Amino acid sequence: MAAAPSLRVRMLQAAEQQLAASQDHDISTRAVCEAVGVGQPALYRLFGDKAGLLVALVDHGFERYVQRKRTLEKTDDAVADLRAGWDDHIAFAVENPAAYRLMFSPTLTRQPEAQQMIFELLTATLERCAREGALRLPVPLAAQRILSANIGVALAMLTRPDVYTDPLLSAGVRDAVFAACLDVPAQESTDSGVAPVAIRLAAQLRAAPSSDLGEEERRLLLKWLGHLGGQVTTVAAGRAR
Repeated sequence: MAAAPSLRVRMLQAAEQQLAASQDHDISTRAVCEAVGVGQPALYRLFGDKAGLLVALVDHGFERYVQRKRTLEKTDDAVADLRAGWDDHIAFAVENPAAYRLMFSPTLTRQPEAQQMIFELLTATLERCAREGALRLPVPLAAQRILSANIGVALAMLTRPDVYTDPLLSAGVRDAVFAACLDVPAQESTDSGVAPVAIRLAAQLRAAPSSDLGEEERRLLLKWLGHLGGQVTTVAAGRAR
């Protein structure tokens, strides 16, 4: 019983290696078992069946991704950290192509819980950007645009390397998306609009709620700041804590 976790990891590693070498992006449970020197009943006991093995492989990939993200150095420059996060996402995809394709496959029957963690980690960095006055869009919208573009570039590079040959593709898309989402720091900005100021104030209020405001007042303020920041829904107010 004590050896099960070790065997589980070995089988996941064998499955990922087989997936990487497969021309049709498929695996054989028999080959996985042979690679680690066990019979198929061991695989069925740990994963149920082939579908269970693939689900576990997806979860394993996301767990490694989240753990890697949490070890990234956090600096005093949120925008620099955001840029490093984009580049690290691409690096993870390139280093783990088979797992990455499976992790973000549209055919997944369920969405792994860790996938939401990726969005939350990005949101946390964008909240820091907002507090620094460096964000021109509401945090949820910026997160959607940045993460979808990051995943899209990674999948394009992995699935059609013959088409996407530009070595500066990732950096170019990154900079274009960031230009649409980010703003210069407030003290350097020549923009007299209220949106960046509202976004910044909302982020600061979420990070450090004012003791001078009651909960209802705080929710109402976040709601109006959301509107002023360009968010037509009340996402900011709904997420108030």
